[in-house]
Amino acid sequence: MPKNQFQRMMFALLTVIITVHAYVFYSLYVVNGSTLMALNGKNSVLEAIHAQGGVYMFGQYLPIWAVVLIEFACAYLLEVAVGSPCSFKLASRVFNPKTTHPVLFECAIICATVGIMCPAMSFLAAFMYYPYYGGFHIVTLLANWLKLVCFNFPFAFFTQMFFIQPLVRTVFKAVFVRDMETGKTAVEA
Repeated sequence: MPKNQFQRMMFALLTVIITVHAYVFYSLYVVNGSTLMALNGKNSVLEAIHAQGGVYMFGQYLPIWAVVLIEFACAYLLEVAVGSPCSFKLASRVFNPKTTHPVLFECAIICATVGIMCPAMSFLAAFMYYPYYGGFHIVTLLANWLKLVCFNFPFAFFTQMFFIQPLVRTVFKAVFVRDMETGKTAVEA
């Protein structure tokens, strides 16, 4: 899909914008929502977060927008520096991009990206959301990391495969329609 570095950066940006919002929602509402409501005696997750003064991150409570920005910056840098280049290389080791059907190759890239990004972002999240009030211990960090990978991996795989990547590819094609048409013309000529 992306043909040059600028397009790769834009593709990663679109992916990360959608993904970070999905994961923050998933983490706060689906995984931790009932606990937050029970601890704060509220009927909605948003009320519970406001009642406790924000989302616990780095040993303090931050507003949701700050959590989204921090996770966005980490995810974007990781995606551009490690996720995208490594996932293409991993998929290319299994499938030849020139002879493999594009849908199959794209699925291989998505699987490789989830396999790289999910453990990496889960590790960062385990560090960022670590319960620092009880002191720091490496075993607790590793246990939290494993727990987050178990929670996040199925969500990451299915949302990336069936929702986020198809949406990103549709938006990307709409935004870069001229480049796509020019690329087809250049290949056909």
